[in-house]
Amino acid sequence: MAAPDPSTVRFDGPWIHRDIHANGIRFHVVEVGDAEPDAPLVVLLHGFADFWWSWRHQLTALSEQGFRVVAMDLRGYGDSDKPPRGYDGWTLAGDVAGLIRAMGYGKATLIGHADGGLVCWATALLHPRLVRSIALISSPHPMALKKAVVRDPYQRRALLPSFLAYQVPLRPERRLTADNGAEVERLVRSRSGPTWPQQPEFADVMTKMRAAIRIPGVAHSTLEYQRWAFRSQLRPEGRRFMRLMDQVLRIPIVQIHGELDPYVLTRTVRRDKHWAPGEKLRTIAGVGHYAHQEAPERVNRELEDFLLTEK
Repeated sequence: MAAPDPSTVRFDGPWIHRDIHANGIRFHVVEVGDAEPDAPLVVLLHGFADFWWSWRHQLTALSEQGFRVVAMDLRGYGDSDKPPRGYDGWTLAGDVAGLIRAMGYGKATLIGHADGGLVCWATALLHPRLVRSIALISSPHPMALKKAVVRDPYQRRALLPSFLAYQVPLRPERRLTADNGAEVERLVRSRSGPTWPQQPEFADVMTKMRAAIRIPGVAHSTLEYQRWAFRSQLRPEGRRFMRLMDQVLRIPIVQIHGELDPYVLTRTVRRDKHWAPGEKLRTIAGVGHYAHQEAPERVNRELEDFLLTEK
């Protein structure tokens, strides 16, 4: 079966699709098109093996509150460019910083899930003048995550096996794309709460995610995020990056976490307080790792309260 064309992720809806050049490559972004010219900018960053569609519920809900809301396909994903390199923390933060500037803004609020949340943290620390505030979905501060993996055997068992499996060449790419992306659905089911897989939209979401991972270059790119995050810890560049992350961040921050998340544990996100003393933790009952998709109305209320307070 032929691999999907990247343009197949440009789904119709109450939004527009745009191509924006930033940091040397082209990004596919989606936004609701009726925002006021001076509306505050909100940038949505998806997680592992995902793409902009992850934020379909937030795009419309947050734009109705008077924000200019943009969901991007991160470097290597969806219909964005897929360069062979650039999956390190500095470059990914530079992608978001470049996007903010390319859209004509001097500041933005960043909202990120999982890997996308780690990009939020990195952008806020490396480009502080461009970031007004950040909201995270199951995405602890990089230092909090590192210390949890080292010191907490439960978090280590939840996270490390997949990280280690992804370090070998070629085989993980084949596993992600085999059987029309069945591995992606397995991962989502194993990390979500019990209710979402029973909902009518779940089958459609899985069809879209399984097709998106099979776009040429995407499986390799998504794994490069994980590979750099792990391998860099053993290299001087990684130690230098973590030293830059090891500082207190005092902008407004909210961490939204699914009560049943088996992948990022509650006690791990609680470690954020050391580096983000003003962070607010909001727990969403009955859901897992994909809170913004599993319980979009509850997550949207938390995001709206956060954004309107900071507006």
